[in-house]
Amino acid sequence: MESLILEHEKLRKRGNLSKSLDDVQKTIDHLVNARDSIASNHSAAPVILAKLQNPVKQSFEAINSDLKEVYKALGNYGKALDKKFKDKSLPTSAYDALSSQPALINRAIAMHLLREGQFSVASTFLTDVTQNPPRVASEPRSPDINMDTGDDLGIDSLRSEELRKQFANMYYILHELKIERNLLPAIQWAREHSQALETRGSNLEFELGKLQFVWLFTGGSNPRDAQSLAQSQQQALRYARNEFTGFQARYLKEIQQLSAAMAFSPNLAESPYRSIFHNEGAWEDLAHSFTREFCSLLGLSADSPLYIATTAGAIALPTLLKLQAIMKEKRTEWTTQHELPVETPLPPAYHFHSIFVCPVSKEQTTDENPPMMMPCGHVISQVSLATMSRGSRFKCPYCPNESRADEAKKLLM
Repeated sequence: MESLILEHEKLRKRGNLSKSLDDVQKTIDHLVNARDSIASNHSAAPVILAKLQNPVKQSFEAINSDLKEVYKALGNYGKALDKKFKDKSLPTSAYDALSSQPALINRAIAMHLLREGQFSVASTFLTDVTQNPPRVASEPRSPDINMDTGDDLGIDSLRSEELRKQFANMYYILHELKIERNLLPAIQWAREHSQALETRGSNLEFELGKLQFVWLFTGGSNPRDAQSLAQSQQQALRYARNEFTGFQARYLKEIQQLSAAMAFSPNLAESPYRSIFHNEGAWEDLAHSFTREFCSLLGLSADSPLYIATTAGAIALPTLLKLQAIMKEKRTEWTTQHELPVETPLPPAYHFHSIFVCPVSKEQTTDENPPMMMPCGHVISQVSLATMSRGSRFKCPYCPNESRADEAKKLLM
């Protein structure tokens, strides 16, 4: 990777076209001056053109010399890319889980555009999808995923003006919070949805008020002016008295910390509460929390499903490429359609629910084949349980205890 970084740095230095543009501008200036001279004195045109040849020729040579350096850097960088990332065919399979569910893909794309604030693009895309509905394969190769595609999986709901207003409002609040350092729109939204947030166990409303107090106490929009700082701190004290009363039952400790920190002013940077009053990441963290809660109240995940699926697929691609090479070498096939044949090392943020793999069959349990816990406490899949019991008592594969199939209990995960 070091060689690639080195070539990238060379391209950054040599690939600057400013010098080439300067030489092109000089050529244009020569031509314009010659045109003006000829326009003012037609009889001097042969002499002017003769004098123009050498400067123009030198300019073109300088331009070509500049571009050679650029082309050379581009060529070397391209070779470094090809050497580092060798061309490999993507994994192929006769089984395509989404071939008969185009509405799933269309909904994911439309929702992603809306979530990114690309409202005009989303409107054009939804109009095109509605006017030209995709054709579903006559012989679908994917399983029934219990979704009704007759209503395009809510495509009409994505066209609603209300949903667009919701996302427009979300982007306005995020802009005020992250760019303008204005928490008031977010605080107002949290107050309007206070009951729903409390039902979810969310601390967003208090965290917004806490950061507003910190922002005021550290000077607000003019922290370097001593007089303004004193006024802002008085305003922060009044804000805490008015707003934190309703939060004492749940956040008394945090409120006490904010109150105690006032005794350390103006030396908060050296106080035990430095992490509260000097935390640059607090605004970004709160913006992420706001986005998560806003989308949750709309019944949506905090991140775009299309982004998650694409990122997870990119992470899994090297493993799948290696798997394909092994299967091709051993002439084997991937026969399990509902799960990947190998474990994919996804980051913790991409772990959304627990799974259980049967220790007997080595297959992941499903709704049709749920995990069953035997009286001894060990768990196997329902299919393995039926295979081992055969209507009579059987021994647990992991301990000496014996039991019957009807004594096992279904586990819900």
